[in-house]
Amino acid sequence: MRPPIFAGASQAWAALGADSSLLDRVSYGGPSGGLPARLPVMELARATVAVCSLAAAELISVRTGRPVPRVRVEDESVATAFLSDRLVRVDGQAWSTFAPLSRFWRAADGWVRTHANYPHHRARLLTALGVPGDASEEAVAGAIAGRTALEVEETVYAAGGLAVAARSPEEWAKSEQGVLVAGQPLLTTARVADAPNRVLGDAALPCAGLRVLDLTRVLAGPVATRTLALLGADVLRIDAPQLAESQEAHNDTGMGKRSTTLDLGDATGRRVFEGLLDEAHVVVTGYRPGALDRFGLTPEALAGRRPGLVIAQLSAWGRYGPWHERRGFDSLVQVATGIAELEDSPDSPGALPAQALDHGTGYLLAAGVLRALTEQHRTGGTRLVRLALTQTAHWLVHDLVPAPGEDDGFDAGRWLTETDSPMGRLRHALPPVSYEGGPVNWARPPGLWGTDAAVWGGA
Repeated sequence: MRPPIFAGASQAWAALGADSSLLDRVSYGGPSGGLPARLPVMELARATVAVCSLAAAELISVRTGRPVPRVRVEDESVATAFLSDRLVRVDGQAWSTFAPLSRFWRAADGWVRTHANYPHHRARLLTALGVPGDASEEAVAGAIAGRTALEVEETVYAAGGLAVAARSPEEWAKSEQGVLVAGQPLLTTARVADAPNRVLGDAALPCAGLRVLDLTRVLAGPVATRTLALLGADVLRIDAPQLAESQEAHNDTGMGKRSTTLDLGDATGRRVFEGLLDEAHVVVTGYRPGALDRFGLTPEALAGRRPGLVIAQLSAWGRYGPWHERRGFDSLVQVATGIAELEDSPDSPGALPAQALDHGTGYLLAAGVLRALTEQHRTGGTRLVRLALTQTAHWLVHDLVPAPGEDDGFDAGRWLTETDSPMGRLRHALPPVSYEGGPVNWARPPGLWGTDAAVWGGA
């Protein structure tokens, strides 16, 4: 009997340009009440994990010549993974995913949400608001209360910080950026240049033997690259040494990877990076559009330098329109697109039960890379995959509907495990991406951020 196929997975699989008949390989089960919301968040989570799992199953089939393995999506596992950043523990200790100044504030005519988790974003926010660096939350609240929400948004962004005025879905839909987002597909894939077929030999895992340069930060990009690491890729995350990063966040998203720092503006750092790029098969970037162009990391430059590369690019607002160069995070996209209003509470705008735009986009990004590798095996080419958090948000608000049979049961404990790590005893969520005969956990825990050698794993 044909297993139930929910509409979200069909939509996402079609966006990936894949064979719709393979959806018959997917089945679903388990309690589905782990991500309660007014919007169909569980369907987004289920669909994105399903297509990522199916793309992995398709690639291992291509490599081995055997039939595509069956995929089983367990809703409880999916919900646990979407909450992974909140469930991770080191020696029993939790961490706060949001800093005190990353929150909603009441402005003169509405609400504003700020993001100040990183020290440089906090400093720019306070400078824009004209309050001292040691200002209390009360002082920040007073500085925002006397201005309109849009005035705060524009002032803070002009200073390089992050603040977004809360909009209704209708207001976002009428804005220039909102109109452009509505005209975009969920994701785009393209063959940007010719290159010979990369024939991937038989292997135990879909991404075995592949090297991935991970130029991403919290949260969607790291979710994608930890998934590629799960599936056998040698993933090396590279950060700039001058940009702070949270070890606590890396405890969640650094599974299976190694992490180093390189200053691409320095001659030595650039030379090391170029050597890594020469041997890479996949490059994943998650910085705002244009931020890495000066380092020769445009798709066109990469295609000329490394024919046959798979290039995956992620942004918050899309690579188009008046917001294309703005920094952004899941929480801010929720506020701009009207999701916060749709999920509101009696006292303020609300939020999704997880950073679902980040996690969902991360699994879609990994699926896009896997499908690009499959197509590359078949017909060659340098491949480009692009996604944006706003496009995922539009899909959630306008295209997805709850699947039948949603219930309230949920036990995250079944999908958590513990392992020793350099930081201590690490509790983390098990990966939700799976297929028959596939890996059930990462080969290695995360390490201390930025401390690995800038070499490939086999070097």
